[in-house]
Formats: sequence, structure tokens, C-alpha cells
Amino acid sequence: MITSDQLCGVALTFPHAIEKPHFDWASFRVDVPKGKIFCTLPPHHEFSNVFLTPEEQAMLVEAEADIFFKVANKWGDKGATSIWLAACDEATLRSALTMSWRHAAPAKYHDELKP
Repeated sequence: MITSDQLCGVALTFPHAIEKPHFDWASFRVDVPKGKIFCTLPPHHEFSNVFLTPEEQAMLVEAEADIFFKVANKWGDKGATSIWLAACDEATLRSALTMSWRHAAPAKYHDELKP
């Protein structure tokens, strides 16, 4: 089980990650001009959203249907994927955040990501 505090802690370990509001949700972004969001956390903290390719989303939803599900709107069709925090462990969360961070971060930052 991942708590909202744990999610925030893990998200902020990524290079150049910052937390900023996104409407009434928390968002985790890459700190560059017009920093892209790689994770969001709604106020009720039951799930979090990451931003993947549709192929990555399909793989995770098929492999771990109790943890991952497609966001039910046009963003979901583009790869926005929700994570049930109560069903997730830290290794799985970190893996999903890594995929999402790589899509948001400029390529020049990718080498800063710890294995």
C-alpha cells in the first residue's frame, strides 16, 4: 500500500522534479520552462495518475489489472493511466513513475536517472 506521503516522497526523488498545484490536485513536474506533468494526485488520495504511451498503458493494465487502469476519458486514450495506491507497492510505483518521468523530461536529463 502506498500512502500519499510516500507517493510524494518517491515522485520528488526524480531529477528536477517539483510539486505544483494542478487545479485542486497535486502535480509532479519536471522543473523546466513549461514543465510537463509526470504524475498527479487528487485530493482524496485513492489513486494517482501517470502519463504513459498507449502501449505501456496496455502492458501495465493487462499485467497488473488490480493496480493499473485507463483513465476514462480522452486522456486515457492517449495513455493517461491511474494507479490504485492501496494495491501498489513502492517498486511498482517507482517503475510507473520512471516511465512517465521519461516522457516528461527532456532527453538531456535522462542520464541523471538512477537505475
